[in-house]
Amino acid sequence: MRVVSLLPSATEIVYALGLDDQLVGVTFECDEPARARQDKTVVIGGRDTAGMTPGAIDAYVRDQLAAGQDLYTLRADALAALAPELILTQDLCRVCALPAGQVTDALDYLGCTAQVLSLDPHRLDDVLATILTIGRHAGAPQRAERLVAELRRRLAAVADRVAGQVAAGHHPAVAVIEWVDPPFTAGHWVPDLVTAAGGRPVSAAEPGGRSASASWEQIAAARPELVVVAPCGFGLDDAAAQAELAVRQLPGVAVWAIDADGLVVRPGPRLVDGVEALAAIVHPGAAAAVPAGRIRRIA
Repeated sequence: MRVVSLLPSATEIVYALGLDDQLVGVTFECDEPARARQDKTVVIGGRDTAGMTPGAIDAYVRDQLAAGQDLYTLRADALAALAPELILTQDLCRVCALPAGQVTDALDYLGCTAQVLSLDPHRLDDVLATILTIGRHAGAPQRAERLVAELRRRLAAVADRVAGQVAAGHHPAVAVIEWVDPPFTAGHWVPDLVTAAGGRPVSAAEPGGRSASASWEQIAAARPELVVVAPCGFGLDDAAAQAELAVRQLPGVAVWAIDADGLVVRPGPRLVDGVEALAAIVHPGAAAAVPAGRIRRIA
C-alpha cells in the first residue's frame, strides 16, 4: 500500500510500525525520524518560521486565518504523481496541518481515488487508538496492537513508580504553557499526560478541549507549583529560551522547559516519552531517569 502522511505525528506512527517502506510522501515538517524528508517526496509546504519570535508567529497565523489564507500549501502535482492509496491527515487544528476536506477536494480535482483517513485524537487514549486505526488501514493490525501494548505497559510502569507519592497526597499542581506570547495553556491530550505523570493539571483547558488563551494573572491565580513550558513547534533549547518569560511573569514558581515537539504536542508514540519526562519533573525521587535533551529546569 502506498501511503502519504500529511502530519508529522502520522509519519512517526508509520515509522514506529515499521511501515516506512510503504510511505511515499510527507510534509516539510516531518522531521522524526530525520531521514523522512530525505527519503520521501515532500507534498506539503509552508512558511519556515525559524528565527521568528512567538509573538511574530502568532501575528502571522492570525493574519493568515483572518484573511482566509491557508498556512500550508499542497503540492498537488507531486501528490498525484505518487498515486497514493492511503492519505493520513486531520481536521483537529488548522494551524497544525491542511484540513482533510481540502485534501479530499484536491484529490477529486486530480482524479485520485486514495482513501483519506482523518486522524483527530483529543485524549491520550484517542492517540493510542489512532495507532491501531493506522495499523488496520495500512494492513498491519498486529504490529499496531503490539506497539500499543508496549506503550500501555510503559504508562503502567510510570503509574506504579509514582503511586506511593500520589496516594500520600503529593500530586503537585502543574500548568503546561503551550505558547508564551500571548500565553496559551495546553489542552487536548496534555492534561492527560500530566495526570498520567502523577500531577494535577491546573490553569488548563478541559481534557480533550482546545488549548486556551489565558493571561499570566489567570495562570498565577491557579497557584501552580510547577510550570512546564512546551511551546508548540519548538524543541528543548527554544522552549528553554521562551521559558524565561514565564520565570519573569511567575516569580517564585518552579519553571521547567520540555522538548515540546518531541514529547508533548504531536499525538504519536512519543507522548509516552512525554509522560515519563513529566513524571521526572513532578516526582523526581520516584520517576525513572530521563535521557538528556528532554527537560531542563529554568527556575
